[in-house]
Amino acid sequence: MALHARINTAIGRAIAVGQNGVAPKQLSEALDYATSPGGARIRPTILLSVAMACGDDRPGVSDAAATALELIHCASLVHDDLPCFDDAEIRRGKPSVHRAYSEPLAVLTGDSLIVLAFEVLGHAAKEDAMRAAQLVVTLARQTGMPNGICAGQGWESEPSVDLGAYHRSKTGALFIAATQMGAIAAGQEPEPWYELGARIGEAFQVADDLRDALYDTDTLGKPAGQDDLHGRPNAVAELGVEGAITRLKNILGGAIASIPSCPGEAALAQMVRMQAERLTPVVEPAQARV
Repeated sequence: MALHARINTAIGRAIAVGQNGVAPKQLSEALDYATSPGGARIRPTILLSVAMACGDDRPGVSDAAATALELIHCASLVHDDLPCFDDAEIRRGKPSVHRAYSEPLAVLTGDSLIVLAFEVLGHAAKEDAMRAAQLVVTLARQTGMPNGICAGQGWESEPSVDLGAYHRSKTGALFIAATQMGAIAAGQEPEPWYELGARIGEAFQVADDLRDALYDTDTLGKPAGQDDLHGRPNAVAELGVEGAITRLKNILGGAIASIPSCPGEAALAQMVRMQAERLTPVVEPAQARV
């Protein structure tokens, strides 16, 4: 089964669990709305690619890890779009959850997806309790405080921002989770995989800064120009377009070099190259002078 189909099948099973029984109809619908269609599924793809490079000897655990990670990511998007944060009207080319279902239901949708993520990992303990426990701790660490995506959102409310900590938390955290959880799911130590996740996360942040500055809302499928609108620190403001693109390429080169030795090292390097091509924006000559 292709990775994208494998991921979507596993996520579909999880959402069905959240919709089981006599459940509130709108909230049940919102769980599916928030998670599908799921875009590129970059984070779970990286997770499963690492697991496969390390042997993927417990595919059920790997699927649970990939599902939980993507549920957390989708929950973060639902919450980020709320009026109290970005007040975004669209996400992935359709109305954001709070626009489609109301603000209260959007809050509950994000909360429910977070809880469901950890329920999925709890069920994985039936296959391998030790790995499931490690996955729970790793995902929790990269989701909450002091270094997870919640901290990343929290930095935006501070009077002064530690830019490195902000980017590591807001964007890097779930990529670090992806590489480390992929290793854990395959029975490997997570620490050697930290650098790869951190570098991919940094590259993704720079690429996101470029897309926000260069693309329009229709192209992005979400509001454009948000960094400038909200006065957020970003790579384009700091380095210019050409400098940001150079920085992106250097980071991605370092990411490939940081891949730990493993049976599937060559295939994993190819996956990172493919993601690099997807991340790098197409820049017109006039845009490059920005």
